[in-house]
Amino acid sequence: MLDVCLLGTGGMMPLPDRWLTSLLLRYKGRMLLVDCGEAAQIPLRICGWGFKAIDAVLFTHYHADHVAGLTGFLLTLGNSGREEPLTLIGPAGLKTVVEGLLVIAPRLPYEIRLLELPHDQGAEFLLGDIYVGSIPVEHWLPCLAYSFEIKRQGRFDRRKAEQLGIPVKYWKQLQKGELVDLEGRRIKPELVIGEQRRGIKVSYCTDTRPVEGLVDFIKDSDLFICEGMYGDNRDMEKAVQKKHMVFSEAALLAKRGEVEELWLTHFSPALENPQEHIASATSVFANTIAGCDLMTKNIKFKE
Repeated sequence: MLDVCLLGTGGMMPLPDRWLTSLLLRYKGRMLLVDCGEAAQIPLRICGWGFKAIDAVLFTHYHADHVAGLTGFLLTLGNSGREEPLTLIGPAGLKTVVEGLLVIAPRLPYEIRLLELPHDQGAEFLLGDIYVGSIPVEHWLPCLAYSFEIKRQGRFDRRKAEQLGIPVKYWKQLQKGELVDLEGRRIKPELVIGEQRRGIKVSYCTDTRPVEGLVDFIKDSDLFICEGMYGDNRDMEKAVQKKHMVFSEAALLAKRGEVEELWLTHFSPALENPQEHIASATSVFANTIAGCDLMTKNIKFKE
């Protein structure tokens, strides 16, 4: 199962009742943080999942409301007793941004590793047990959307293993995907493992216009977290000018991508009550929720 916490839902600036948009993912006790705006360590602390097990921070882009909290977070992480390396991931410009922010945090008790992703094409990589994908989206500077997927192998076929004469003591190796040498025979795991089962997928997209590539990128997500900077369709012109979305555009992406659930986030500071405009989204994609700070979900594997 995958735990998801939407730490904040604000865009541009933190408000007294709304932290800046960021996401925390937890799987098998390890965590990933997506975006790190001003004072990000406060909702992280309120969430209660801890700091020490965060293995990577991924940035969508380098506007202040998504990255300005990094220095404070790194210092807080150091004070938590962290000694293992921390990976920072983002589009072009990562090294310059991190070097600038580290001027006021020159000594950390752990190593910082950087992974800069292409901002003109998609990328795929593995962080622990989570497969991460990224694609470029449309904003004022290089910006990425992310997907997080936990893949699940097929069921072990006990009957096939018995028919092949494989002793029980080797079954665990095959279940782990390891080859087994048995009396001159090399047994491949696929001989006793069925087709891959449905895994878990979460997609995250903010600070962009609804580019066409997002439809396939978010396809079949259990949860799609997407910006809804403006709630009213009458703000469409403003959304186009500022390269953001209105609620109905995010909902249309969710519908076309056939996701299970949509959480809206990254609300304009002028949008005091996002729930007032939720009908503009639910009329397009019914299973839409106006996100709120510290909203959590536990996503389980489906049979």
